[in-house]
Amino acid sequence: MAARAGGAGADMAAPTGPCGACPIPGRCAYFVERKKRFCKMILAAGKRFCAEHGQQEEENGRKRIPCPLDPKHTVYEDQLQKHLKKCNSREKPKPVYFVQDINAGLKDVAEVPEKQLPVSSLSKEELQNLIIKLKKASNGLEVHLKEQILSHQALEEALSDPKNGQSAFKHLKQQASILGNMEKLHLLGPGRCFVEFGAGRGKLSHWVDVALQNVENIQFLLVERAATRFKVDGKHKRRDSLFERLQVDIQHLCLKKVPVLEKKKLPVVGIGKHLCGAATDLALRCLVESYTAGSDEENEEPAPKCSRTDQTEMASNNSADTESNKDDCKRVAGIVIALCCHHKCDWTHYVGREFFKSVGLGPVEFHYFQRMSSWATCGMRETTTKSSTNEESEDQTNKAEEHEQTFSKTECGSDTLQGILTVEERKEIGCLCKLLIDHGRIEYLQQRGYKAALQYYTESAVSLENVLLTAVPRPSLTLEPTT
Repeated sequence: MAARAGGAGADMAAPTGPCGACPIPGRCAYFVERKKRFCKMILAAGKRFCAEHGQQEEENGRKRIPCPLDPKHTVYEDQLQKHLKKCNSREKPKPVYFVQDINAGLKDVAEVPEKQLPVSSLSKEELQNLIIKLKKASNGLEVHLKEQILSHQALEEALSDPKNGQSAFKHLKQQASILGNMEKLHLLGPGRCFVEFGAGRGKLSHWVDVALQNVENIQFLLVERAATRFKVDGKHKRRDSLFERLQVDIQHLCLKKVPVLEKKKLPVVGIGKHLCGAATDLALRCLVESYTAGSDEENEEPAPKCSRTDQTEMASNNSADTESNKDDCKRVAGIVIALCCHHKCDWTHYVGREFFKSVGLGPVEFHYFQRMSSWATCGMRETTTKSSTNEESEDQTNKAEEHEQTFSKTECGSDTLQGILTVEERKEIGCLCKLLIDHGRIEYLQQRGYKAALQYYTESAVSLENVLLTAVPRPSLTLEPTT
């Protein structure tokens, strides 16, 4: 048999035929070593290799080389300079709403934790001491959250459509419950700007739009740092820029400088489905800190002062940022975020640092608790195995499934904990870690004038990441006109 293309004999004639070791007729003859198969790119007439793998053959003396900006793709050597000017990986001009590290949080280098040992390297005594600290800090917290498993009529047709597979059905149930909780909090209405953090394809915003089909004066901002394929918001282009994408990391997003918010000045509703780890903290800070008046570090006008009556009402909150809190509650109508991936939280960005310090914990304990939080999903190995489907395209876009599968592979299979903790004990400890991290977020919001809560928004059989964080301004903080 002839040598495989892509190896030492890449420039030799590639085998053809129906056998598995041969390239498919009419497809590229380059053997992709990483994937252990031939390239599947369809060829132009008379070609043996696709343009991407054309470096394996000499074509009029031209050669393809890896792009210096992103070696994942190649370019003809004689066209390199022209390519660098238009390559998608080139550094692009920063948008007007980009403000470096505006939502990053911790700026004191002395507080940044050093790299810690993995949990599996801890001794039995060290692990037991951590568990004692965890249980002491979580003593008094509401362990059993309230169930708020709701639905919304906007998704009734999709939920009853038999063409939707099991994976799609699970996501539809979650989206329906999120919309149901938004409706219960009176967040689905006119005169709103819905900001979806970690939007991905934008399906949550899509269903919010369906629910508000006949409502006027609404806007959608979809925040996603990566370029996304198969975006559903493309279906809404006919509606006068109702949907706008902000391709930026939440860490650097200044909502105040987004042109549509500067122009329309609509109250914001922050939403997100499975907003991963530290992204939740960045989003909360983006909404309740950097979006408040006067929070910019650049030349901005100071926020208008509140009346004496308002200040008196706020005195009981014992907050140094009274005026800022009031303005925040006026500009942010509500927050509804389905939480996810606590093991990816970061002390640097975490909004609940003050809460952790108040219960005698610090960055070291936080590091271990956020790693141990994944123990709560140790049962996902069985779930993902049983629920695997052939819907490859759906699986590639379902962030929740990807995250949950990662848990079982990275955190729950450590044999070093065998004999120290049972599986059920690990799950209980993991749930306590998640609860403690989330409670820090709740206290952060409460201190800034919000009525915040955690609730189960879907069954664990649908998703083990089934906790929803909601927050709305306290009624007593509504600004009243001054006389």
